[in-house]
Amino acid sequence: MNKKIFLVLVSVVCGSALFTSCNDLDADKYFTDRVTLETVFEEKTRSEQWLAEAYQYLKGANAEVCSKGATGGAGENWNPFCFDDDMYYGDRDRSPEFGGDGKDAIWGSYNGFHEGLYDESVGRNAWDYCYKGIRQASIFIQNIHMNKEMSQDEIEDYRGQARFVRAYYYWLLLRKYGPVPIMPDEGEDYTLSYAQIARARSTYDEVATYIGDEMVKAAKELKFVGGMVNPRDEAQVARPTVGAALATRAIAFIYAASPLANGQLKNGQHPATVTDVVAKELKNFDGTPLLGMDYDESKWARAAAACKDVMELGAYELYHEPAVSTPTDVYAKTVPCYEDGDFSEKTWLEGGYSDIDPMLSYRNLFNGTVSPVNNPEHIFGRITNVATGDNDLGIGALVLHEMPTSLGGWNTHGLTQKMVDAYYMKDGSDAPGARSEWGEGDGSERLTGWTSRNDILRDNKYPELIVGNNKGGQNVSLQYVQREPRFYASVAFSGTTWECFSDPTSSNRFKQVFYYRNAGNGYLNSGFSYLRTGIGCKKWYHPYDYATGGTYSNIRTKTETAIRYADILLMYAEALNELTGTYQVASWDGTTTYTIGRDLTEMKRGIRDVRRRAGLPDYTAEEYADANKLRAKIKRERMIEFLGEGKRYFDLRRWMDAPVEESKQVYGLDVFQTQPDRDLFMQVVPITTLSATFSDKMYFWPIQHSELKRNSKLVQNPGWTYND
Repeated sequence: MNKKIFLVLVSVVCGSALFTSCNDLDADKYFTDRVTLETVFEEKTRSEQWLAEAYQYLKGANAEVCSKGATGGAGENWNPFCFDDDMYYGDRDRSPEFGGDGKDAIWGSYNGFHEGLYDESVGRNAWDYCYKGIRQASIFIQNIHMNKEMSQDEIEDYRGQARFVRAYYYWLLLRKYGPVPIMPDEGEDYTLSYAQIARARSTYDEVATYIGDEMVKAAKELKFVGGMVNPRDEAQVARPTVGAALATRAIAFIYAASPLANGQLKNGQHPATVTDVVAKELKNFDGTPLLGMDYDESKWARAAAACKDVMELGAYELYHEPAVSTPTDVYAKTVPCYEDGDFSEKTWLEGGYSDIDPMLSYRNLFNGTVSPVNNPEHIFGRITNVATGDNDLGIGALVLHEMPTSLGGWNTHGLTQKMVDAYYMKDGSDAPGARSEWGEGDGSERLTGWTSRNDILRDNKYPELIVGNNKGGQNVSLQYVQREPRFYASVAFSGTTWECFSDPTSSNRFKQVFYYRNAGNGYLNSGFSYLRTGIGCKKWYHPYDYATGGTYSNIRTKTETAIRYADILLMYAEALNELTGTYQVASWDGTTTYTIGRDLTEMKRGIRDVRRRAGLPDYTAEEYADANKLRAKIKRERMIEFLGEGKRYFDLRRWMDAPVEESKQVYGLDVFQTQPDRDLFMQVVPITTLSATFSDKMYFWPIQHSELKRNSKLVQNPGWTYND
């Protein structure tokens, strides 16, 4: 058969995502006078172009780290995953007070997102892109064997890449939409009617198992391990590796083991705050449940073993920076970590933190300082993720929206008080008064008072506030002193110093920014460029980044952290903590069998490196011994460690914590107070302009009506409409 195809138009011909772009692997019906399919795959360059097309759909609504929900095109690229109960975007509020006209309530509004006001067309490109990518990768897998210009190893590696990206698209679909239809490798007969090729959704565990099986096949085909073992070079560092395949498999298995997909139980019991309405209502067209109805503890063992598969590669470790002994204009001298008698007595290589700078170790992971090829923690992510316009979802847009107005930014992306309270003090204790507004604190009160010039310059009392060579730090609330290092890498509290070191405008360099009313970056009687909580975000920002008139040209390229090793470590500990029995689980390649149980040493293996890189002491023996206490600790650790990385949105759903956590009142500071009333400014108050609610329909995204029309066996997610 003379199959014809035109590379440039591959994505254009994909009309319906599920049928005309997924099922049909025979491209002959589209073209009659282009190059043949055989010619495409016999040549290396054209084969590479085809594979590149399969990768290109990891964008827009399929990005992992984004700035906000895009407003253009009825929300087709809508991606709010970096914003939840920890982080918010304040522009495009739907309230008329902030310039909203009602239209922003769905596509561009944080409140619209939290109130579930979006409809069935939201983020439609996520579904379309994934199935287009699946089709593209499937054709590649079926035909790459024909290549005459590549070695057998190259062919296998390229096939492994295509298999990875195909399974990765299924992972993105599963995470957003829940169970989805799995398409056959050989495609469907396009001559049949829609009714004849209608395909039902597979169950959650079937999709997760498929992803896991495909990732094992990919791992056996891929020729690069990744990390510190046989990594890809700079030119191909964005391509998947064995580590990336096994890590994605582990994450899919963790989700399948979590309460939402695994009987909707927590510790084998239904707490009063958990309902099983989602499990009861999410059924296939024939009434078959799509989520697991019965709890299966062995799924946690499967997930733990999958995490261990990644760890046993010996390819990854957490990124760390050496301690700075001599301060420079940009980098302050390293603040000594808490002397815990454990980590403080050992170097990094010995299992401690005595010779590293925890703040820089965490900050430089995200701000463009280290390239992925030199980062032993990087497992997978997009390498170029910088926005070129306001509706682009790149990390550059996130940085621009974080930066203060006085420094050329939009000054609208900030943090909630809940997020600030999650950060520990440097000794690992809770901040005084933390969570007291929710009735969850220890009864202490928040600190009052302010740092002084003498505190900083003469007494060296609060070195953690210093930026560069003795810059900033004075007139800062005592609520922000002596906190853990990740706090100073991520939180732009009132009084934070922004370096903007390469800004040619010297007055903008090392500017201490306050968020008082009418202070330039605080609340104004008109306009939307202010922080709704009075607390900003600094993660992803680099000391050399600066903005000019709201543009992105002077913001460094950032690497998307889709998967990093810290995630695997914490998930390993999480999975082990849920076990009451012991299980024998084969490794991914069948060369060994793991004994998986709630082993204290193994749980510490997953936790201690994250804690020491953060400059914090380990958990106590009491916390390790109690599964409930350790679960709470791990959840808090993930909230801090992965701020702004698009993970908490999904964590809260898989844990079924979203109904509680997303419905809690949002708190922040009293942004209506001016600098003379700074004590009142620091009072923690409800932020009524930020919504806090959750409904069961928000566990999964809705499927667009056009897809439901084409596929008679495709059922909608609970709470969303068909075409009525």
